[in-house]
Amino acid sequence: SDLRQILATKSVENIQFLPFLTTDANNLSWLGYGCLKGDGTLITVNAIGAALQTLYILVYLYYSPAKRPVLLQVLLLLAVIVTGYGYFAILVDTGTRLTRLGLFCSVFTITMYLSPLADLAKVVRSKSTRCLSFPLTVTTFVASSSWTLYGLQLHDPYITVPNVPGVVTSLVRFWLFRRYRPEQDKPY
Repeated sequence: SDLRQILATKSVENIQFLPFLTTDANNLSWLGYGCLKGDGTLITVNAIGAALQTLYILVYLYYSPAKRPVLLQVLLLLAVIVTGYGYFAILVDTGTRLTRLGLFCSVFTITMYLSPLADLAKVVRSKSTRCLSFPLTVTTFVASSSWTLYGLQLHDPYITVPNVPGVVTSLVRFWLFRRYRPEQDKPY
């Protein structure tokens, strides 16, 4: 829905860029973990997710009036990914690579789920959920719940543990939507 809003209004006003960026980093990291582990579910879901997030970033960049800060953030993401790839490909031995990459992916996932928390203080101060995306909250809840259950099924703590904050922060945002009802001009 955020992408639809950007395309309809030809503006990125009231849409945060950081969640797009952290989600793309998250998808690319988990794609690497899935390839190393040989898990087709992780590979498929995260390849599609990375492609979609990259599309969102390109659309955001196109409609953003301030392109330089967005480009700098994208370049920083690329630098982190290239550095991470180099670290895991060159410096980490094969025996510990999956464990270290799993930990790296977990940190990115937790970062992604916690990135909207900056808006929560604004919501409480303004008593308005206008800066939060309800569809993104629903999607985050469904995705983090699904990955938590998948990780439990595989007995993989690197998948299970970092998705729990996604469930918790989604529940907090649902509570905020209930407490501070959205304005009439923003349909959900």
